[in-house]
Amino acid sequence: MTVLTGEAFIQRFETFAPPYLAMGNDPIGLAVGTAKQPVQRMLVTLDVRPETVEEAIEKKVDFIFAHHPPIFRPAKNLMTDDPQIQMYADLLKHDITVYSAHTNLDVAEGGMNDWLAEAIGLEQTEVLTPTYTEAYKKLAVFVPVTSQETVRRALHDAGAGEVGDYKDVSYTLEGLGRFTPQEGAYPSEGEVGKPESVEEVKIEMILPEHKVPHVVDALKEAHPYEEPVFDLYTIDHYQKQYGVGRIGNLTEPMPFQVFLEKVKQVFDVDGLRYIGEEEDRMIRRVAVLGGDGGKYYTDALKKGADAYITGDVYYHTAHDMQTAGLTVVDPGHHIESICKEPLTRLFTQWAKEEEWDVEILPSEVSTEPFRFFS
Repeated sequence: MTVLTGEAFIQRFETFAPPYLAMGNDPIGLAVGTAKQPVQRMLVTLDVRPETVEEAIEKKVDFIFAHHPPIFRPAKNLMTDDPQIQMYADLLKHDITVYSAHTNLDVAEGGMNDWLAEAIGLEQTEVLTPTYTEAYKKLAVFVPVTSQETVRRALHDAGAGEVGDYKDVSYTLEGLGRFTPQEGAYPSEGEVGKPESVEEVKIEMILPEHKVPHVVDALKEAHPYEEPVFDLYTIDHYQKQYGVGRIGNLTEPMPFQVFLEKVKQVFDVDGLRYIGEEEDRMIRRVAVLGGDGGKYYTDALKKGADAYITGDVYYHTAHDMQTAGLTVVDPGHHIESICKEPLTRLFTQWAKEEEWDVEILPSEVSTEPFRFFS
C-alpha cells in the first residue's frame, strides 16, 4: 500500500474537477492546513461547520473534503470567542487539512449536477447554462511502425483520443520517414552522417487543450526517437462546453403533485416550496441546478423545461418566475448533501486503483439549518 498525501489526492481530484471550471472568485482549493502531510482518514462533507469539525476530531480524521468552502469571507479577527474562529483553531490544533471543490464540482462532468439529475431520474441530459468552453487540438505524430502501438497506448492513457462517448479514437496513415543524424545525435535508427529511411506511421488524434502538456510528455516518454516529430493543430469546429445545471427528460410524464412528492422523497426533505398554479399539469422535461440557481431560470425556460428544481429562490425572483409561467420547485440548498455518497465511492475507487492506504468516511452530521413546522 502507498502512503497518501494531500498533494497526491488533490492532483488526482483536479483531473476530475479542474479548478479552471470554477466560477470567478469562488474560494475553492486548500483552505486550512497543509497538503504535504499524510492522509490516513478522510471525511467527505457538504459543509464545514463546528459540528462537522467535532465529528472529524472524534473520528481521528486528518483531511476534510468539502463541497462548500469553509471560508467565504475573510475573518476580521482571530478571537476564539467566535464559534467560527474557534472552529478554525480546532482544525489547526488537530492538524486537519481542509480542501473544498465548489463550482468546479458543480460544473464537472459526472459531478454534483449530474448526481442530482440522476437522482431525479433524468435521461438525455445536457448542460443547462454553459460557463466554460474548451478548445480542442489535433495531434499528429510520426512513429516507426514497430513502435506505433506503444506510442498510441501512451497517448490514449494520457487523455488523447476521446470523442463524445468514444475512447481510444485515432487515425493511422503509413509512410516513409527520412532523416540524416548529425554530430551529437544518438539515433535509435541509422548512423551519424548517413541518410536513413524508416517505415513509419502518422498517428492522429484529438485532445482537449488543457491536456496538451501531459500528452506531449507522454509522447516523448514513449517515443523511441531522440527527437520525435509531431504537429499540433487548433480545431475550429470542435469544442466542448461545460456549465452549471442539467436539463433532461423523465422516463414517463407525471402529474405535478406526483412530481412534488418524488422530489421530496428523492432528496429526503421535510418540506419544499414551489411556484406554479396548474397543479394538475404533466411534468416531463426537468431542469435541475444545485444550490442557489434562481438567476439561471431563463435558461430553463429557453430549453423548454416543464419544471425547474433549484434552491434558495429569492422572493422577487420568484415573482419573475411566476410571471414567466415557469413551474419551480425549491427543496432547499441542502439537497447538495447528496454528493457525500458518490464522492465516497469515487474516492474509494481511486484508493483501490492507486493502492492508497486511506479510509474514506462520509459525514454523518446534517448541516441543514432549516426545520419545518407543521
